[in-house]
Amino acid sequence: MRTLRFSEHGPAAQVLRVEDAAVPEPGPGRIRVAVQACGLNPADWALCEGLFAGDLPRGIGLEVSGTVDALGGGATGVDVGDPVFGIAPFTGPTAGASEQALLDTWFPRPDGVDAVHAAALPMAVGTAYAALDALGSGTLLVHGAGTTTGFAAAQIALLRGARVIVTAGETHAAALRSAGAEVTGYQDGIAERVTALAGGPVDRVLDAAPFSGKVSELVRTVKEPGHVLKLDLSSDQPGVQTIVSSGAQPRYDVLGEFASLAAEGRFSIPVSRIFPLDDWRAALELSQSRRARGKLVLAL
Repeated sequence: MRTLRFSEHGPAAQVLRVEDAAVPEPGPGRIRVAVQACGLNPADWALCEGLFAGDLPRGIGLEVSGTVDALGGGATGVDVGDPVFGIAPFTGPTAGASEQALLDTWFPRPDGVDAVHAAALPMAVGTAYAALDALGSGTLLVHGAGTTTGFAAAQIALLRGARVIVTAGETHAAALRSAGAEVTGYQDGIAERVTALAGGPVDRVLDAAPFSGKVSELVRTVKEPGHVLKLDLSSDQPGVQTIVSSGAQPRYDVLGEFASLAAEGRFSIPVSRIFPLDDWRAALELSQSRRARGKLVLAL
């Protein structure tokens, strides 16, 4: 089978290759799928550079949608031919960006959700859900709601009944307003605009914009720096939480619920571009430009 993987660590553009590899066999509690779509994330490029380093070669692609073509021992509640989506393990010689992939966490793909949009769900939903749990309740500001995780977080908070204010560009502003969020720009002056909208400090802030440089402004929208959580791995702002320091782990157990909501038209993750496997370099370039404006997906 064809797969996208790396055999040495380094920049993704230099070390990734589409290669032929053995079809993986599902072990106990796993299934194998014929992959139809694979979501791409910045974490995939970080794997190439040594994140969670292990034996080589290693595959990339954590989010997978496809049809079941083999069951490992003890895998129940699913049959060969079923449409599913979920999380691919990324410690082996191949992962989700392959013609066939293993899943150790999966859910049925409901009617009304195609393979591409199902593959866009796992990382954004799982990360956003966990971050909101770590922050707690109250009026929420999502900075960078045009990112996939920020877009997911705004919708999840609205579904929970929260008042949600977001910063976003024009690409997604209309959709966010339609969902019920109050939208302002992400340019300088965020603190003043947000506190004017909210009538005072907000209760919590999720900074979903990677390396936004706006943390000092975001801190001014809350009563305490600890009410701000950044999805970046580190922060030089005293007291601000990060996704790591909060102890939050992605909540993949809720993916089935959000797939059902997506099928009902009540939840979505915007998909920006779909690429064939051989065009992975174009996907990488767009991802690293930070101008993706939605999910990037490989279609196989």
